[in-house]
Amino acid sequence: MSEPEEQTEEVTTGHEWDGIKELDNPLPRWWLWTWYLSIAVAIVYWLLMPAWPGIQGYTKGLMGQSDRADVVKALADLKLQRGAQARNLERASLEEIERDPHMQEYAFAVGQSVFGDNCATCHGAGGVGSKGYANLRDDIWLWGGTPDNILHTITVGVRSGAEDRTTKMPAFGRDEMLKPDQIDDLTNYVLVLSGQPANAAAAARVKTLYVDQCSNCHGLDGRGNMVKGAPNLTDAEWLYGGDRAAIRGQIFAGKGGVMPAWGSRFDPATLKALAVYIHANAGGQ
Repeated sequence: MSEPEEQTEEVTTGHEWDGIKELDNPLPRWWLWTWYLSIAVAIVYWLLMPAWPGIQGYTKGLMGQSDRADVVKALADLKLQRGAQARNLERASLEEIERDPHMQEYAFAVGQSVFGDNCATCHGAGGVGSKGYANLRDDIWLWGGTPDNILHTITVGVRSGAEDRTTKMPAFGRDEMLKPDQIDDLTNYVLVLSGQPANAAAAARVKTLYVDQCSNCHGLDGRGNMVKGAPNLTDAEWLYGGDRAAIRGQIFAGKGGVMPAWGSRFDPATLKALAVYIHANAGGQ
């Protein structure tokens, strides 16, 4: 029950705590009108826009607004706008695209977007790669770094079921193709090829074995073969590491990654744009 507050002679709510009483003053008029207006706006919004969920769906609203329909329309408009440029890319060769500033600019924009959404997960946002994933910013290419080679690799992937790009390093140790001491000697031979400290006597013992087992892919001089995706063993670039333990592990287990075949996922214009982007911005030959 309300009672007069002694000091101010105002009506209180009857609540008291530690000698403090709560006044029962009316709410400010401006605050009340703001509240009423908010309620009115909410009711109008509920009527005009999608708002309330139901068992079979939701209220559509008198305006029929749909964010999903807006996105579909925006994508269709964008596809129509880009259609002419995409057709130009599809008809042109990779060399023609790189020579034409307008087509090249469009290819860069598309390629950068596609690379960021699909390729950066493995190769990194800047294409620098990581252990087991190729660095696309240097001039070292397992399957070739020309525009046509890059396009073909993107299209068919690597070890993804295509007729080519399937070569894989044998697991000489795991499959018991070579004895442990032979693997140790081969490790020294590869270290010698790459200019690292090694046991020269061990490397000399295994030269014939290298020719018989490894030269078919890596070459007699160890410089690799892009047709087979065999890396150059004489440089300082290593996909799985270049120290003694890493090299021995590769000879023993024969690691080989898989790259998806993007040819079935992207249209020809997108594939070309991605190839041009990688070739120009990430160390093409």
